[in-house]
Amino acid sequence: MSAGVPDAVALAADARSCTEAALAAIADAADVAALAAVRPELLGKGSPLSGLRRRLGSLAPAARPAAGRALSEALAAVEARYTERLDELRAAERRAQLEAERLDLTELHEPPPVGRLHVITQTQRRLEDVFCAMGYTVAEGPEIETEWHNFGALNFPPGHPARDMYDTLYVDHGSPGSTLLRTHTSPVQVRVMQTRPPPLYVVAPGRCYRQDTADATHMPVFHQIEGLVVDEGITLGDLAGAIETFTTAYFGPGFTSRLRPSYFPFTEPSAEFDVQRPDGTWLELGGSGMVHPSVLEVCGVDPERWSGFAFGFGIDRLAMLRYGIDDLRDLWTNDVSFLEQF
Repeated sequence: MSAGVPDAVALAADARSCTEAALAAIADAADVAALAAVRPELLGKGSPLSGLRRRLGSLAPAARPAAGRALSEALAAVEARYTERLDELRAAERRAQLEAERLDLTELHEPPPVGRLHVITQTQRRLEDVFCAMGYTVAEGPEIETEWHNFGALNFPPGHPARDMYDTLYVDHGSPGSTLLRTHTSPVQVRVMQTRPPPLYVVAPGRCYRQDTADATHMPVFHQIEGLVVDEGITLGDLAGAIETFTTAYFGPGFTSRLRPSYFPFTEPSAEFDVQRPDGTWLELGGSGMVHPSVLEVCGVDPERWSGFAFGFGIDRLAMLRYGIDDLRDLWTNDVSFLEQF
């Protein structure tokens, strides 16, 4: 055996030993900084593997190529493992950074506060539902009305106190006293009779205006709902039956109603209607009566063929009754803590 062969065997053994040591050092590096610190010792010019190249000159010429390839493969293996480990450590550090800075977009939060229907709106919609279930339709009209629709067509005489400027809010439009903020929703009934042929079964809810001083039971702005029925053969008994049906449907089976004689320019005969609570006490709710023949005639309805009844009451006061509210002004102060109860 030539002298170069043992040297080549020893060189190969040393190369394997250096490679194993380098791979172990790479595996022991806990982070990118530690791995970078050992790079010169593993792959630098002063590294053990690089030092083995200097021993190639002592080998026999025939042994040098194989030994050189072995050293190159060892250095390549260490370089590849170093690069792979560097990528692993960088990925681990990136994951740790992302975890530390992570925003949990799936976290549940309280939903943003949303509004709710005002208690007056709730009451109006409930009333509309009750009357629609009874076969009525809902009609609407303008809040700024003509004097004729608000008073004249409804048989109010020229000197009626309701026409007084101290009771009615007139609008600066047209001739003086010709335009106003409606004082009731009865003008809607007039407009319905003018535009639709009988039979008519309608309710007219909406906002009304009067020059009232605000107190526990009055406001200058309030809400009414009025009903109108025009058909053949309608009698006062039909009115009483409609009021009783409404009372039971809205308040419950423990309530009943009654009619008391009264006077309104647009109905004849006229009646106030009261609701009796389960405890036996009575509460005045609104006005009613048979539609005056003059009102039918002026609205284009033949009173010889058709008859009808009308009724109306305050939505605000009905809300007070239903929810036990003592002061009407509480419905208008927009106190959230108060309104959230309903």
